Amino acid sequence: MDITGKKLVVVGGAGLIGSHTVDRLTREDVGEIVIYDNFTRGSTGNLENALKDPRVRVYDIGGDITQPDILESAFQGADGVFHFAALWLLQCHEYPQSAFKVNVEGTFNILQACVAKNVSRLVYSSSASVYGDAVSEPMGEDHPFMNKNFYGATKIAGEAMATAFHHRYGLDFVGLRYMNVYGPRQDYQGAYIAVIMKMLDAIDRGEGPTIMGDGSEAFDFVAVEDCAYANVQAMKSAATAQFYNVGTGKRTSLKEIAEKLLHLTGSNQTVNYAPRSQATLVRNRIGDPAKASREIDFTAQIDLDEGLRRLIDWRATHIEAVEHRRAKSRS
Repeated sequence: MDITGKKLVVVGGAGLIGSHTVDRLTREDVGEIVIYDNFTRGSTGNLENALKDPRVRVYDIGGDITQPDILESAFQGADGVFHFAALWLLQCHEYPQSAFKVNVEGTFNILQACVAKNVSRLVYSSSASVYGDAVSEPMGEDHPFMNKNFYGATKIAGEAMATAFHHRYGLDFVGLRYMNVYGPRQDYQGAYIAVIMKMLDAIDRGEGPTIMGDGSEAFDFVAVEDCAYANVQAMKSAATAQFYNVGTGKRTSLKEIAEKLLHLTGSNQTVNYAPRSQATLVRNRIGDPAKASREIDFTAQIDLDEGLRRLIDWRATHIEAVEHRRAKSRS
């Protein structure tokens, strides 16, 4: 789709991938960018630079994807919609009923609103979680669904519903299956922080990062800025009713990640190892990026060392700002 002059709605646009996609869209010749977010995980701080662009605004009524009437109002006149809103993996594990309400019913509401308001194109955020543990490497988009967790189940449901809406109503869509996403604006506080942030927290405490098992588990780590680029490319592409891996295709073990973080932070600490938890669901997942490169012209640009440096720099600056505000409020 030619996005020149178009109105685009970014659902979940204040979150990690959503806010970076908004940033990326401001570099395009679009007409209007509307952010639809309930700000339970996303923040206005993530939009600080984007909101300086007069084309960008937050939908002023508020609401979330469980409110179909407000969704339809937000989609009025929209040409394209990006759907990022979801409960994440551990939230889905602990709160499956809420996960169904948000990830499954909420996605249905978005699909229905797209049809009701004649939205031309939807980019749906799926996940590599649909694959589960790899039975072949790298994992192409035809890899079987081996998922064993509720988060992955909700993403499979979303993919199936999007496909059904395409065939019944002609809804034009593309689904993106992100590999292990990391980068600036990632959570570093609370119960649901990612493995890289947990390692950095341990380094800050002087403990050294701890790995469950021997560290041989390997994943495809993709920078959030590249995920944003993939979303814009997907919206602009001619592909429809297709799903694409968003990753680098490169294998990196948890041991290698820990060692890189120690090196990049200048730490002389060592990696710790602990008995592997039986609850760990995936040990090996590297995506094949060839289809995305071929059909939506997306290839990851940011190498792992550079991406980790960006994350470390952002985290240090952000923590410093938070501590400054806390100290000011106590004085």
